[in-house]
Amino acid sequence: MKYRFLLIQAFHLPESSPYLHRPEKGPRETLLMNFENVKHLLEDVEWDLHPGPRASYGDWPVETREEFALVAAGRLPIVREACESGKYNGIVLLGGGEPGFQESREIARSYGIPVTACAWSQMHVASMLGNKFSVVDLAENHNMYYYDLVVRHHYTGRCASIRNINAPLPRPPHTGSAVHLAKNQALRGERTEVMDAAVREAVSAIEDDGAEVITFGCSALFWMRPFLQKRLDEMGWEIPVLEGYSCAITLAKAMVDLGVDASGLMFPGPRPKQWRRKKTF
Repeated sequence: MKYRFLLIQAFHLPESSPYLHRPEKGPRETLLMNFENVKHLLEDVEWDLHPGPRASYGDWPVETREEFALVAAGRLPIVREACESGKYNGIVLLGGGEPGFQESREIARSYGIPVTACAWSQMHVASMLGNKFSVVDLAENHNMYYYDLVVRHHYTGRCASIRNINAPLPRPPHTGSAVHLAKNQALRGERTEVMDAAVREAVSAIEDDGAEVITFGCSALFWMRPFLQKRLDEMGWEIPVLEGYSCAITLAKAMVDLGVDASGLMFPGPRPKQWRRKKTF
């Protein structure tokens, strides 16, 4: 098989958690959220799915900077072990906030293995499709974390806006999740306020912010892509809607096809053969 990928979840929760937002047990096709939406992209891939590190901060989904930092540190040994195994020629980091992405690229570069992640991949693909993109996201704290990712990836000039539907993930003391309830309702063909909010914010991003592509922030919203695309199409908006898993898998394939991974100048080893006297901005 040409593509041998390890897909790594950002974190996993104990099965007893009242804040579960995806299955924690079962076949890989069940554990990979929205598998049906990316199934066609994995047909030519020999792939494994790692659940990611156990969340050390608690038993709820990650949203804050502190929580992202903790799961990022937990994901790095998984990446190193995957690289050392020799089983994979690409690593895809799942999760909209891409914890540990840059550090994982640094680890994998010495093995010649490309690493992709969801926010980075969406931004790159979006920039090829339109002048500016907007992000539809779910909570104020996650919005501002994602804001930092836009800056880190040098897309402040291409990101029109981050739009908030204000539907946070469950965490103490709140066990309910409007997003996950809306997903089940949408799959049954029912209309929901959460989906309507996403449509309103996407249209506002187009009309008020100048967005020509729509992307998503948290991976808990990636299921919306076909529904939002359909609603916008029906309204007459000829605009592509992207989600992170598809973009990250596709870019990993492209990097394997090109025979490239991260630049050694961006991620130098501890004793590079050549070094630069000056770094400019």
